[in-house]
Amino acid sequence: MKDIQLTWQLWAVLSAVFAACTAIFAKIGLSTINSDYATFIRTIVIVIVLAVILTFTGQFQPVRVLTGKTLTFLILSGLATGASWLCYFRALKQGEASHVAPIDKLSVVFVALFSVIILGEKISLLHWLGIALIAAGAVIIAVL
Repeated sequence: MKDIQLTWQLWAVLSAVFAACTAIFAKIGLSTINSDYATFIRTIVIVIVLAVILTFTGQFQPVRVLTGKTLTFLILSGLATGASWLCYFRALKQGEASHVAPIDKLSVVFVALFSVIILGEKISLLHWLGIALIAAGAVIIAVL
């Protein structure tokens, strides 16, 4: 089955909507359990959903398509994702979702910085202004 053909912008908006739902649902779900166990449950759900999607869309690929570099960076990405989720759920357990989520979005600022430093991407002055505004907004929400 072919990938669903939507623009990257629509996928990004959907990602933001689902991320917002994640914060709200997680905050409610964390009311009676610790954050690490909640992250574990969330991870199991994600693995099951992805296995179903890959199965029904025929997107499973043979292991041989994984090069050493691909596997290394996917493992690093997985470790970073796990660390991010653990930290995010701990923050949600302790803080208000309306404060935690915007600070989490400082990841946008870090992605911009890392993409320039590591990937050699070029960012325009106007984009840097937007990135600075995102950082300022997160700081204002965190402090007020």
